[in-house]
Amino acid sequence: MERFNRIIRFGGPLLQTALLIASVWKLAACSEVTIVGGHEVKPHSRPWMVSLQVKNSHVCGGTLIRDQWVLTAAHCKGVFGESKKFVEAVLGAHSLTSSKNTQRVAIEEYYVPGTYSDRTKEDDIMLIKLKMKVKINSKAVKVKEVSKSGKDLQVGTQCQVTGWGVVSATGSMPSDTLQGAEVDILDRKLCDCFYNRNPVITQDMLCASNNKRQADACKGDSGGPLECKKAFVGLVSGGLGCGNPKKPGVYTRFSKRHLDWIHKIIKHQSNTTNVGIL
Repeated sequence: MERFNRIIRFGGPLLQTALLIASVWKLAACSEVTIVGGHEVKPHSRPWMVSLQVKNSHVCGGTLIRDQWVLTAAHCKGVFGESKKFVEAVLGAHSLTSSKNTQRVAIEEYYVPGTYSDRTKEDDIMLIKLKMKVKINSKAVKVKEVSKSGKDLQVGTQCQVTGWGVVSATGSMPSDTLQGAEVDILDRKLCDCFYNRNPVITQDMLCASNNKRQADACKGDSGGPLECKKAFVGLVSGGLGCGNPKKPGVYTRFSKRHLDWIHKIIKHQSNTTNVGIL
């Protein structure tokens, strides 16, 4: 908990400058980061998915974890720009070109751990408080529980990553429809070797890939959920390239520290009495 006691509210010029420093990490700017090697998911089968948009253009993914809170990656803030008035969360979407069943909500505030590092991607996690509560319905919009276990995942665990990112490593436009791909958890030491410890793959990170289909998260998938055995255990953080087995996708793993931090922020910043991890 001590490492998470400092909370950053974005807006300071020095911090914004630091976030805009160029990085080789493929998702440092998530508009530069859909799923490759994947498939279109059944419409509204992931009703907790959020498209985070700047001036009506998709830049990052997110997950609705409460009726006024979205969980995404901290590095996504780097492409949101200085003014929150241009950033919106779109909920209930399957096709980004259709407004049917969707809700478009403005952003009230961002919350990021003081320990987040844009260079190492340590603690690459961000909570977004929406300006108003969204309408939860049975078809298009639901919340997704964050896994409470905080336990590490075994190598070989089968998972799924979902997003509206580009569908090829050379693509530049986000997918119109929501895509998903199956990936397997890799050995952390092997992944660290693949990346030559740049960045260091810590215990709070996961690596996952699908060598058979070369499936991977890619540009525009930043902040989207990693689900393993239907549990929401992490989110898309980064990697180099897309679908390269020697540079697998890297994810933030929800450790006990992260769960405590999420609970603390929602408890202190929510106007409701029922707060904390779902």
